[in-house]
Amino acid sequence: MAKGGEELVKYITEQVVHYIETPRQVRKEARVRHKETRESWSVHWFGMIPLSVSMIIKAVRRRSKD
Repeated sequence: MAKGGEELVKYITEQVVHYIETPRQVRKEARVRHKETRESWSVHWFGMIPLSVSMIIKAVRRRSKD
């Protein structure tokens, strides 16, 4: 167990050092890119079901207007 703990401390230390050494502007740009590519919470949790339900509802509404 001691070896696993040492590896964890080493990994966390490397991540902290990498974060500190990265310029603030680069970190900010990375956050913006991540937000742009992130999927919505409904797709993340429920897949394509919300999209398909919304498409069905729109189709039904269009038919009822005619």
